[in-house]
Amino acid sequence: MANRRKFIGTLGAGILGSMAIPAFARDFENINPSLPSPELLQTNEEEYWKLIRQQFPLTTDRIYLNNGTMGPSPFPVIDAVHRWMRDADEQGNYGGWESTAEKLAVFVNADKEEIALTHNVTDGINIVAWGLPLKKGDEVIMTTHEHVGNVGPWMNRARLDGIVVKAFSPAPTAAETLQRINDLITKKTRAIAVPHIPCTQGQILPAKEICKLAKDKGLFSFIDGAHGPGQLQLDLHDMGCDFYASCTHKWLMGPKGTGFLYVRKDMLDTLQALMVGGGGTADWNMATQPPHFDGYTKDAHRYYYGTQNRALYKGVDAAIDFVNGIGQDVVEKRIRGMAKYFQDELLKLEGKIDMLTPTEEKSRGAVVGFRIKAKSNTDFYTLAAEAKIRIRSVPENGLNSLRVSTHIYNNKDEVDKLLELVRSVA
Repeated sequence: MANRRKFIGTLGAGILGSMAIPAFARDFENINPSLPSPELLQTNEEEYWKLIRQQFPLTTDRIYLNNGTMGPSPFPVIDAVHRWMRDADEQGNYGGWESTAEKLAVFVNADKEEIALTHNVTDGINIVAWGLPLKKGDEVIMTTHEHVGNVGPWMNRARLDGIVVKAFSPAPTAAETLQRINDLITKKTRAIAVPHIPCTQGQILPAKEICKLAKDKGLFSFIDGAHGPGQLQLDLHDMGCDFYASCTHKWLMGPKGTGFLYVRKDMLDTLQALMVGGGGTADWNMATQPPHFDGYTKDAHRYYYGTQNRALYKGVDAAIDFVNGIGQDVVEKRIRGMAKYFQDELLKLEGKIDMLTPTEEKSRGAVVGFRIKAKSNTDFYTLAAEAKIRIRSVPENGLNSLRVSTHIYNNKDEVDKLLELVRSVA
């Protein structure tokens, strides 16, 4: 703990002098505690999660309930980024990021040839939105609960190429949500592009059923998976989607500025790569007449190219190891359990709360969206900030609501403090 405090203090002080750097490095290398034993989880659950909390450099004077925006990384991830950045700067080593595609593939049950490394979800969405063979008048079905990262690419193509975007509101149940999508499909519909878990209220959409509907209707299926990896156990092959874009900096708690795009094998030659470079091309030779260019690699590497930050992707490797060390099923049970507790307590404030997240078990995850009838979202957000509780205000699409997301570094006491604040104004 002393080393952690010194590490945090060093960061906070912003010490950049040459005398401070070696001490910082030594302290940093000592901060990599091992995970508590699984046996402890069975005998003393709260002690287990207390030890997990100590794996994070999060300050203790603030309650962080906004993992849906950014997931703070644990020490092993920070350490991996630091060590591999130093390796590159000390040795001049190049490359080595490609292996992360295979690790991600195993984590989400895909083939490594189907994984492209990206810098964020929006990166992957743009690749799909612009790479699909769509023409003027073709329809794409989306939701009224989109993040701008999914809205922007599709609406930009609508503006420039004349495709048509249609939107539906997710329903309280998975079955009704699926029906609403089906009702929007016409002869002009070419794609369904929806979030796995909308950023607004955390509803888990029936992705597998949506992808089957798309396949049955001869449509492309794209899933914005920003909130999938690390929150849910993923099996992309079983899901049956054509494309799935995600990041690792939210629920997987990886380095910021890292992500991936899944492209199903039989879609590689359908999804056109528009920007290419080193690593994404097959054979080429500018010395021949005419110059020779053999096209793209046979895998999803065609969608990312050039120099990548190896240290960040080594951090992704460490994040996957961290989650696997606990168990994705254990993580999911913990974070969904806390969210359920929070939602159930809010529902007891009958008539004072508008609950946006469905109560259907299969449709709720680790995020709760709601409104307080007696307090605007902006006013309560400010009140929470003053109480040193970080949540998210949701102005998107006129929702004007609040969002709370719980992760493994949170505990019931923190959730109760937020509940006390809600009750005091509701």
